[in-house]
Amino acid sequence: MKTGIGAPVSGAWAGPESLSHVSGLAEELGYHALWTFSRLLMPADQGGERVGDPVYRSVLDPLVALGFAAARTSRVRLGVAVVNLPFLSPTYLAKQASTLDVLSGGRFDLGLGIGWSPLEFTASGASTARRGARTAEYLEVLRTLWSDEVPARYDGEFYTLPESRMDPKPVQRPGPPVLLGGITPVALRRVGRLADGWVSASATRLAGIAGQIGLVREAAEQAGRDPAALRFVCRGVVRFDPSGAGATDGAGERLLLSGSAERIREDTAWLGTQGVTELFYDLNWDPHIGDPAADPAGAADRAEEIIRALAPV
Repeated sequence: MKTGIGAPVSGAWAGPESLSHVSGLAEELGYHALWTFSRLLMPADQGGERVGDPVYRSVLDPLVALGFAAARTSRVRLGVAVVNLPFLSPTYLAKQASTLDVLSGGRFDLGLGIGWSPLEFTASGASTARRGARTAEYLEVLRTLWSDEVPARYDGEFYTLPESRMDPKPVQRPGPPVLLGGITPVALRRVGRLADGWVSASATRLAGIAGQIGLVREAAEQAGRDPAALRFVCRGVVRFDPSGAGATDGAGERLLLSGSAERIREDTAWLGTQGVTELFYDLNWDPHIGDPAADPAGAADRAEEIIRALAPV
């Protein structure tokens, strides 16, 4: 099981000093990867009351943040989980991804989602129609632009790429690994057919993750692909409590990755038996860290305590 860390991109700890420090610390402690996520907009405050999840209120751009981290590291992998593809043209994202892969020396992992926020769809001028079919073409355009074939060209239902070429090519060949998000059976089967792996969401019920991984593997096998070659990356929402008490769900069951560092490590090992190949501890969902109203100094101290406590052995 490879373990990573969610980079400081949300709330009180999201700033240049913290991002630089945590990037270097993750590499020093032997973490496998740093991960960011994307959020464009939040609803405006209503009647003086803040609306929406605190973790989404103040979020750095995920690819710019990874470029910043790339300049301060040399070994740790850099991933985004996820960029919502309806809001960017595949040509533009292909250029961003290739550039980040070059500047990081081939350390970039590209996670893609299909989006869920009506506010962001409206503001981006994007369509919610036939997002699954669009995703398949989107990936084809990315891979066409990253390929060594010249000239590159693509004629699809949703995207058209005139004869052209894009340079520089990514360091990783045939391109950065593409992971897809999604929680519905249709989305999970799409991962198995099209992507290099799956990345789970913050709301994923981790106790049942083996079933979701099974759907991806089954779809891959049906498509003639090797299920064993796929990556399964879990976003681990950590609820750290050094006293040992774990958080519970509505039914009173202890949530995985909650409690002491020892309990969280035990849960991590168990997730490895369920098919998870990589897990990153995402501290952005900790209200004492990822809420912009939290104390910045306190958020940074708490984050470092958790990062050190959960460091790979």
